Amino acid sequence: MIAFVSGPVAALAPDSAVVEVGGIGIAVQCTPNTLSGLRMGRPARLATSLVVREDSLTLYGFADDDERQVFELLQTASGVGPRLAQAMLAVHAPDTLRRAVATGDEKALIAVPGIGKKGAQKLLLELKGRLGEPVGAPAVGRPVTQGWRDQLHAALIGLGYATREAEEAVTAVAPQAEAAGGTPQVGSLLKAALQTLNRAR
Repeated sequence: MIAFVSGPVAALAPDSAVVEVGGIGIAVQCTPNTLSGLRMGRPARLATSLVVREDSLTLYGFADDDERQVFELLQTASGVGPRLAQAMLAVHAPDTLRRAVATGDEKALIAVPGIGKKGAQKLLLELKGRLGEPVGAPAVGRPVTQGWRDQLHAALIGLGYATREAEEAVTAVAPQAEAAGGTPQVGSLLKAALQTLNRAR
């Protein structure tokens, strides 16, 4: 198992990063939150989980070991593969997921693309007791939907765009985020923002 990769960031994309390790570029699938903390040419250390399939080897990267552990535990539930587990972590922090499972919060899971009401109920049953107890205090005074602007802006800066370009792109996709309702999906917004920036150039 590849527990982590460490080295300079050689490339960034909306859903992945390439980290140079010993002269080899290793592609790592990451959530927008993780990508927002990376900078081109700067050293990075990502906790990783290798998913082996008959036709592929995919490395998933995380900001820390806790996020990786939750990613792997989520996949112990039936019907949860690496893509859905990553989507869950793209929408919610590990502690938020622990809290949702511990309190039976269906709405938190339904906010994840690909999870409906029945799926959320099933996951709550299967994951109960598996993720452990929340370790941090719940966020107070900040709505869940407020963070998408900061996350998107940070991700665009990490991809090498200027602050002004990032701000304009965030403004451009704001109607899409508001139309989505609930918790906007930062990954989808990032792709839309990149399209507007490409058109502007």
